[in-house]
Amino acid sequence: MTPKTAELNPAKLEAFVGQAVTDMAAAMSGVLINLGHKLGLYRALAESGSIGARDLAEKTGLRERYVKEWLHNHVAGGYVEYSPTTDSYVLPPEHAAVLADPESPFYLVPAFELVASMWLDEEKVADAFRKGRGFAWHEHHHRLFHGTEAFFRTGYKANLTTSWIPALEGVEEKLKAGGQVLDIGCGHGASTIVMAKAYPNSTFVGVDYHPESIAVARQRADEAGVADRVTFEVASAKDFTATGFDLICFFDCLHDMGDPSGAAARARKALAKGGTVLLVEPFANDSIAENKGPVARMYYAASTTLCVPNSLSQEVGTGLGAQAGEARLREILMTGGFGSVRRAASTPVNLILEARI
Repeated sequence: MTPKTAELNPAKLEAFVGQAVTDMAAAMSGVLINLGHKLGLYRALAESGSIGARDLAEKTGLRERYVKEWLHNHVAGGYVEYSPTTDSYVLPPEHAAVLADPESPFYLVPAFELVASMWLDEEKVADAFRKGRGFAWHEHHHRLFHGTEAFFRTGYKANLTTSWIPALEGVEEKLKAGGQVLDIGCGHGASTIVMAKAYPNSTFVGVDYHPESIAVARQRADEAGVADRVTFEVASAKDFTATGFDLICFFDCLHDMGDPSGAAARARKALAKGGTVLLVEPFANDSIAENKGPVARMYYAASTTLCVPNSLSQEVGTGLGAQAGEARLREILMTGGFGSVRRAASTPVNLILEARI
């Protein structure tokens, strides 16, 4: 039963209406953020310093009236700064690192493709809610695959070879000397290629069940100049055949799998003597009550629409979810046969575990 307006706390009501309006503004502005990336507006702003709307339109080959309204949205949201004295606009360098520089470790704007894919698949997810069925990764709109690559690649470039692998016991030394690495659930190969570029004496195999993603990964390896040491194969986390790996990695994918314990057990069998599993998962606390704020909220949204449905579409259908937490992940790994599991590192968005036999 809905409470009468007179029974509501006015301050609490006003605060929540403000929160809802803020969310609505962010959701609607996400379209303009994607347009800013695709139409070259961020890049042009970053290159220009202070620039007027007409000059920005000419520089990008776009119509001034649309560009001006786009700019006003960005000023209102704090993405772009405006000078009324000169009637000009500036993209601060800190914002440009996120929106305009593909080589920046903070570059995030292409990841809005992931958000777009979630809206495009809304009805499919609603049907899964009603019927309780799974909804597999390959059934999503193709924009998901590119957005996911863009979102996670930023973290891999910033942390994978600079802090995560060095935090593992004896692993970096093996890779510098020449080790064998398996990247399970590699997607477009972003993580595999980051490692291959950092450790030129090692060889790498990436596997993913999605053929279209593997095709993109092979193209990415060619473009990066590492195809001679990187092999990408279509295979699931339980049916790949190679063995003898010094390092086996699960990057932001174990929670998506129908049988994560089975995947862990298969990885255990594929390790060389003294080998290590590196598990990178979205950061989460073990208590639901502690998983609050924008990062947890973002991950729960992805988990609801992407991760849990994919897991439920596969055998076992564990439905682990993207906010499983360290205790549950340890349990999964130890059920898979690992005797030693420790937290090697963490970031505000990632939890990094090391598992050894």
